[in-house]
Amino acid sequence: MRKYISMVLAVVLAGLGGVQAQQTGPWRGSLLREDGKSIHFHFDIRSENGKQVLYIINANERLRVDKLVHRKDSLFIEMPVFESRFRVRKLSPTQWQGVWIKEGSVKQQVMPFTAATQQSLPPEETARAITDISGRWSVSFTHNNAPAVGEWQQKGNTLRGTVLTPTGDYRYLSGVLDGDSLRLSTFDGSHAFLFTAKVESDQKISGGLFYSGATSVQPWEAVKNPDASLPDLAAMHLKDGESKLNFRFRDLTGKMVSINDPKFRNKVVIVQIMGSWCPNCMDETAFLSEFYNRNRQRGVEVIGLAYEYSTDWERSRKSIQKFKDRFQVKYTLLNTGVTVTDSLRTEKTLPQLTPIKSFPSTIFLDRKGRVAKLHAGFEGPGTGEHYEALKKDFAATVDRLLKEGN
Repeated sequence: MRKYISMVLAVVLAGLGGVQAQQTGPWRGSLLREDGKSIHFHFDIRSENGKQVLYIINANERLRVDKLVHRKDSLFIEMPVFESRFRVRKLSPTQWQGVWIKEGSVKQQVMPFTAATQQSLPPEETARAITDISGRWSVSFTHNNAPAVGEWQQKGNTLRGTVLTPTGDYRYLSGVLDGDSLRLSTFDGSHAFLFTAKVESDQKISGGLFYSGATSVQPWEAVKNPDASLPDLAAMHLKDGESKLNFRFRDLTGKMVSINDPKFRNKVVIVQIMGSWCPNCMDETAFLSEFYNRNRQRGVEVIGLAYEYSTDWERSRKSIQKFKDRFQVKYTLLNTGVTVTDSLRTEKTLPQLTPIKSFPSTIFLDRKGRVAKLHAGFEGPGTGEHYEALKKDFAATVDRLLKEGN
């Protein structure tokens, strides 16, 4: 560990001479784990209106990053949503070296980082894929026997898809099937994931390892199963004798806001349980922001309740504000002041409910303020047809509650 920290500090403190502007076009970034494994991801550098911007690419997602600060041979990149940033030295117009820093509930995660233009790297050679693994798979993470479902689409060697769990999904995964070797990865500023495995056949995947962040690793395996499903492990419910929520928290200006305020009376209210550290919450916030803008005039309100890494008001406010700015959120966002790691988070904030197990979770209130439906997790755009089904069900639920109030 001491050697790893020394390497990180050496990267940060390395002094280099001035260099030219960075080359635009496709780049490949690499995050180095403590065990020597690298998590690769791709990004584009573009010039827009005389300003340099960066797009992180995960399958169909292009995550725009526009907070790039150049200082001589240094570059500081702040991710647009999470408490996450890069500090790099520009070795040349085609090569960077530095660190990725991600804030946490207890300490920072720091990983060495390198990047190079795709053109400067040797071509990646892959062997012909032994089979096509497109379809639905039952996935088992063997350390905790956690159930999951893998859904992958393959074209030649190119592989895309996601992994769904009872609490959400792993968003956009992309990679290759190199002969019988599977590699899938993603990076979004919070998630830094790499899946590797051996494909035995179009029915079986074995010897899998799932790498997450700087240190976490767990084995996995999968079998083809078109009927694979997930248990409802993340469900929450109203406690016996309860029918309504009763909460009051500060918004981002410090003003106290209550579910009982006149603004929410006789409205269908959607309560979003979220955190600004949560990638699935990012996907849900993008969806809810658009939904609210299209439906607010019908008598719909949305309230986001944020559970952050810290009880420090200003740190949490800034992080939630990034969500608000990124997705142009016009609905109410409140800071609960209770951390996501607090074992009593539900009792302190929403004591009418059984424990909150999934971020995000969604609570639908009818026009009389009664809890009409609870949904744990969020199947985001990376899940394809599941996302489309969720949107359809979400709209139908709101339509039903609006009609019931007439």
